[in-house]
Amino acid sequence: MTTMKAAVWTATDTAEVQDLPLPEVPDGWALVRVAYNGICGTDLSIYHGKHPRAQHGLVPGHEMSGWIEQPGDSGLDVGQLVVVEPLISCGECRACTTGSAHVCNALGLYGIDAPGGMAPYVALPPRVLHAVPASVDPRTAALAEPLAVAVHAVDLSGMERGDTVAVFGAGPIGLLTALVARHEGAGRVVVTEPSAWRREVAAGMGFDVVPEGTTMTEHLAQLTGGEGADTTFDSAAHPSVAAELTAATRVLGRIVIVGVYKQPTPLDLQAVCFKEQSLQGVRVYTTADVVRAIELIASGELGLERFPTRAYPLDQVNEAFDAATTGADALKVLVTPLTDGADA
Repeated sequence: MTTMKAAVWTATDTAEVQDLPLPEVPDGWALVRVAYNGICGTDLSIYHGKHPRAQHGLVPGHEMSGWIEQPGDSGLDVGQLVVVEPLISCGECRACTTGSAHVCNALGLYGIDAPGGMAPYVALPPRVLHAVPASVDPRTAALAEPLAVAVHAVDLSGMERGDTVAVFGAGPIGLLTALVARHEGAGRVVVTEPSAWRREVAAGMGFDVVPEGTTMTEHLAQLTGGEGADTTFDSAAHPSVAAELTAATRVLGRIVIVGVYKQPTPLDLQAVCFKEQSLQGVRVYTTADVVRAIELIASGELGLERFPTRAYPLDQVNEAFDAATTGADALKVLVTPLTDGADA
């Protein structure tokens, strides 16, 4: 076998399944047989022609799970289930040389700056591969990358046990953040979301969901005697949310920006001063966060079996992107090259 079928982004809102050569595997690198690849907001911006670095002809996808086909210098066995830490850093800037390569000045990503996982095989350097216990479903393992974002966000937040936590947005990152916050000891987790279906999902996971027609600030005022949340996570990255963050958060509270805004957005910095609130940005995750995400998945403690996913075969990649765009019946849409890995 010298070729494979892979999804290729060829034009705005269009991906084609094409015959591509099997990946060349550089000396020491590993070859991974892909099981599942999740679609995230970055992939949607590529698909819809809005990502500044993406070029037509790329194989997208960075939320990968799969098995070692050729181990290279990874030290892993053939057949070992792995997930991918898909960051590409320069290794030379201040961030990289001081242990913070995840905020590299020239940070890149597999699936944008190098071939990604919407293909049966992908060649990767050993440093980005993380072993996963064989007991873990490869489909669930594909959640490790977005879960690492949530782990990183909660770790950076300074959240304390017993906190009232507010989460704006019940998309994949928002609900994963809510799950991690609860696992780490939040006393109450309150979620707001405009989608009725996603509100139902959040409620089914046991979170306090802000009713339709009520703002997070109003709901928290009733719960906290007017104080607001101790720790607030913005996983929505919408201007209407930014306008409410300071009001929803108590004096001396913490605001964490998890979602990525597409443009500069107004924020009430006067309130940040007057209430002495702290403001924390989040960009992806560290290697330790990926390891912790795998541990949480393997433990089963987050209850990810209640996290709605839907898998599409490779030849239905456009349908998968459409489903991820609408977000109608799955929090996480996946693409799989496995003939028996898609939903019926």
